[in-house]
Amino acid sequence: MYGYDDFGLYIGGAWGPSGGGRVKEVFDPATEEVLGTVPDATPEDLDRALASAERGFSVWRRVQPWERAAKLRKVADLIRERIEPYSKIMSAESGKPLAESRGEWGATADQFEWYAEETKRIYGQLIEGREPDVRLSVIYQPVGVVAALSAWNFPALLPARKVAAALGAGCSVVLKPAGETPATAMAIVQACADAGLPEGAVNLVTGNSSKISEHLIRSPIVRKVSLTGSVPVGKQILKLAAEGVKKVSMELGGHAPVLVFDDADVRQAAETSAATKFRNCGQVCISPSRFFVHERVYDEFADSFVAAVKKLKLGRFDQDGVNLGPLANQRGLDNAKALVEDAVDKGAELLAGGQQPAGFNRGYFFEPTVLGRTPDEARVMIDEPFGPVAPLTTFSDFDEVISRANGVPFGLAGYVFTKSLRMAAQASEALEVGMVGVNDMMLAAAEIPFGGVKESGMGREGGSLGIKDYLEPKYVKTRL
Repeated sequence: MYGYDDFGLYIGGAWGPSGGGRVKEVFDPATEEVLGTVPDATPEDLDRALASAERGFSVWRRVQPWERAAKLRKVADLIRERIEPYSKIMSAESGKPLAESRGEWGATADQFEWYAEETKRIYGQLIEGREPDVRLSVIYQPVGVVAALSAWNFPALLPARKVAAALGAGCSVVLKPAGETPATAMAIVQACADAGLPEGAVNLVTGNSSKISEHLIRSPIVRKVSLTGSVPVGKQILKLAAEGVKKVSMELGGHAPVLVFDDADVRQAAETSAATKFRNCGQVCISPSRFFVHERVYDEFADSFVAAVKKLKLGRFDQDGVNLGPLANQRGLDNAKALVEDAVDKGAELLAGGQQPAGFNRGYFFEPTVLGRTPDEARVMIDEPFGPVAPLTTFSDFDEVISRANGVPFGLAGYVFTKSLRMAAQASEALEVGMVGVNDMMLAAAEIPFGGVKESGMGREGGSLGIKDYLEPKYVKTRL
């Protein structure tokens, strides 16, 4: 339906090239071939986008909630109508199987539908005054122009969480998608345009990520920054935002512990864990990535986990039966190799995978890999793997496993498998994370607050809390 030639920079309600005429190539991670090119924005392009967003904010903030809601719901409807062509764009750019792309576009539409409803429910507050002729109230107003910086692993859902929430609050947006997956984000912007959003409410720029981020954040026009990315990038963005005292929310990844207690349904835990771990080739911020299994059930879990993993089929998204695609780039492939080599050198058992698959001469493919009895000092137990590498280890008691699970600077998600309500409650409360799944790993949904603690970030996306990060409370005292 759409290709790179249909898109470009989206500024002032129109697609166009970079003012400097420069472009960046986008590659298919399954073949390493060029899919197309996108504009490499100049500083002048960025200033045009900022000016457009400033004008757009002055218009959009005055659109009444019910009208804003109707337009956001129209965006959701258009995305659902276009799921098939949009999914092909996403799969070509990201490498993920078509079924995963369809699911992500459905979740993307849900974000716009959710915030269409939330925009009508931005409630203020009345406070009893101390004197009979005094009235105290709190109202919420949009924070202003938002710089939305997104990642490539969920190239539609991640931008949608930012764009839909910002628009629902009455803000305008300058969106910078990841260089690996720009056309997916461009498809969202096209849906916004087709839904009748006013000129300047949504803008999109592509090019050098670090230069664009710095330019946008240093601008006094931007009042809010929303980022999904790595911890190092998040720390740099936070420093830049601090110079202008800008409102910030960020989701910076995680290293999710999985606690499998000895009373769990072990086979169900293993099969659920394997299916979730290798979704999107393990490139998921809430991916289960450290498997702590009680020593009494470890062998059963490991056998079931490996059996499930061996059923996965690698390939390009348009090949029959494929449920595991390539990593997004060469960096990811090199990292997966290094993590496996380090773990094995430190004593881990290689239970499955561990190398690039035979017969794949091109593309960033890596076998789904399972490491057994992985020592805590292995890098894969310390650094976020963000790839198809699953380290298993054992534990013997509750306090021990909680201490080990909490022993990293990340705190996004955690998972618990047990039949005991007491154990589920105690483990959920003890894990230092923003989200916990008990006997379930599908956490993300439009209606829940998505986010973490510690170095996994700040703020929440989604749920009734998500829109708050794009609003500022204003207190008004009136004496009659």
